[in-house]
Amino acid sequence: MALDPNCLFCKIIEGEIPATIIYRNENIVAFRDIMPQAPTHVVIVPTVHVENAAGLARMSSVITAALFVAADEIAATEGLDGYRAVFNTGASVGQSVFHAHLHLLGGRPFGWPPG
Repeated sequence: MALDPNCLFCKIIEGEIPATIIYRNENIVAFRDIMPQAPTHVVIVPTVHVENAAGLARMSSVITAALFVAADEIAATEGLDGYRAVFNTGASVGQSVFHAHLHLLGGRPFGWPPG
């Protein structure tokens, strides 16, 4: 599946839009969120354009798993003793860029339930 030339995250993957990239491999690019909601807030995206987490899960279990492996490796590098991993799927729950992405949040206590 190709990248979408009109997608913000695809442009970050391609290097057309600057971002603070902290992790990259053939399946994943991770960068610091520009509006962080926690001391550590990293956006982890697949290097293929898929609209949301549900579409990604249907398309590739390998890439879906790679997102979580990357999250765990990044959390360890960041020195987090725990973290929250969040997918927003759909505008009504806060998805604003329609390219599947996992938010890695940590560095402060979180309440439950979220939101």
